[in-house]
Amino acid sequence: MTRVVVADDEALVRAGLSTILDAHPSIEVVGQAADGREAVELTRALDPDVVCLDVQMPRLDGLAATRELVGDPTVRAAVVILTTFHREDYLLAALQAGACGFLLKTSRPAQLTDAVLAAAAGDGLLSPEVTRAVIAQAVVGSRRRVDEPDDGLLTEREREVLVLMAHGLSNEEIAGRLVLSRATVKTHVSNLLAKLGLRDRVQAVVYAYEHGLVG
Repeated sequence: MTRVVVADDEALVRAGLSTILDAHPSIEVVGQAADGREAVELTRALDPDVVCLDVQMPRLDGLAATRELVGDPTVRAAVVILTTFHREDYLLAALQAGACGFLLKTSRPAQLTDAVLAAAAGDGLLSPEVTRAVIAQAVVGSRRRVDEPDDGLLTEREREVLVLMAHGLSNEEIAGRLVLSRATVKTHVSNLLAKLGLRDRVQAVVYAYEHGLVG
C-alpha cells in the first residue's frame, strides 16, 4: 500500500481528495492536515510514502512545507503539489523546492492517483495543462546550449528513454513502449541523469527541450 498524507485548508476539498485516493486499492490515506505546519508534523509522525500539499495554506504554505520536508533527512516521503491556480511560477517554485509532482485540482481523479503512485515509485508527474508552458519558460531562461545534445555521453537507448521522459511518460510507460523491464528503465534513467549532471527527471525534461531532442 502507498500511504499518503493529504493537506488542504478547505475541509471539503481535503475530504474529497482523501476519498478519491482511498478508493484506489493500492492507496491508503493515513492522515489529513489543515495547514502546512500540521502537514509537516504529521509527515514526520506517520512516515507516509507521499504527501499531497495545497499551495496556499495558513501557518506554512505548501511550497515552504515542501522545502522543509525535502530538506529533512529523516523524511522519506515524496511531495505532490496541488493547486487551483494555473500559474507556471507556482510549478517552477514547487519543483525548485523539491516536489516531484504538480497537479491542478481540476485534474481527473485518475491523474491524482497516477501522480501519487508515480511519486511513491520515484517517478514524477506534472499536470499536462501547464508542463509545456513551464518547459518553454525554462528553456528560454536557460543559457546552457551545446551543438551536440549530449556530447556523445548517452547511449542510443538512454537517449530514447530521455525523449520519452520529455514527453511525460513514467518509467512503467517507457518500459512498455520500449519492451523493457521497469528496473532496466530505472537504471537507464539513473545513468543518464548522472552522465548529464542532472538532479532529477524534471531537469532532464528541460534538458531535452533545451537541446532540441523534443520540440
